Amino acid sequence: MNDKKDSMDDKSSADNVEEYLQTLGNDDAREMLYYSQEQAFSSDELSSVINEARLNELLAQSDEFLTSLNGEIGDFDE
Repeated sequence: MNDKKDSMDDKSSADNVEEYLQTLGNDDAREMLYYSQEQAFSSDELSSVINEARLNELLAQSDEFLTSLNGEIGDFDE
């Protein structure tokens, strides 16, 4: 238990909350804390949670929206 990782694992929830509260006034410290908790996902993990059919449906809807918006903007001057 002498190395830093073991001591971090021994932290209670209250300790973690206290650490977070101390970083609230310090944007740099809060950003470092946020990114230190980030987890990387492999492409296999991501593909298992992404609903490809729904994603394609949403992309098509966004394309339709942008096309209609572009038309409205073009008519805005008139």
